[in-house]
Amino acid sequence: MNFTAIDFETANSSRSSACSLGLVQVRDGVITAEHVWLIDPRQRFDGMNIAIHGIIPSMVQGQPTFEELWSTVEPLLQDEIVVAHNAAFDMSVLRYCLDASGNRYPDFQYLCTYLLGKKMLDELPSHKLNVISQHFGISLKHHDALDDARAAALILLKLMEQDQKFEPLLLADNQGYTAGKMFAGGYTPFKSPPKKTPRKKQPAKAPALPPASPSVKPYF
Repeated sequence: MNFTAIDFETANSSRSSACSLGLVQVRDGVITAEHVWLIDPRQRFDGMNIAIHGIIPSMVQGQPTFEELWSTVEPLLQDEIVVAHNAAFDMSVLRYCLDASGNRYPDFQYLCTYLLGKKMLDELPSHKLNVISQHFGISLKHHDALDDARAAALILLKLMEQDQKFEPLLLADNQGYTAGKMFAGGYTPFKSPPKKTPRKKQPAKAPALPPASPSVKPYF
């Protein structure tokens, strides 16, 4: 049960505007390390984003840019199993920030606790991070990067316990999902296999009638 949970917060609607990053490392089913950073996105802060996470421009003054921080973060992700809640968002933030800074993508596989929760906890009215956290009794200061990453880690542990699959990739496979991958030059999403559309049965063709003989009266 080894994996690393990740969460980004952004300064605006651009996926390259990461302003905070939280990482939580799990080893043998236990949280062993937590990391959180403020990041100077060198971009504007939108009021809507500030209202969500509470990070304002003055808080990131003097903080590292993503490019400056990456040499610290990369070893924590390389060859890991990474988990995020709504992984499509966090993986796109990571890719956009790497593209903007000219850095190579790391190699790792990743899971999404939002999609796993949606499949495994279909009795819940919503599968947002705060709703699933409340369901499992997990304390959460929502939209704090470290708290969100920690909650994603604890949710994955709870889902593995529920399914009695104590490895992240086994859990994903048992629920019909293929782990996402990030690798140098590209990525693949965390997804379920496409449903096979049954092929429509073509009606059988009537056997062709033999050509009429001039000496035989036609059938009709």
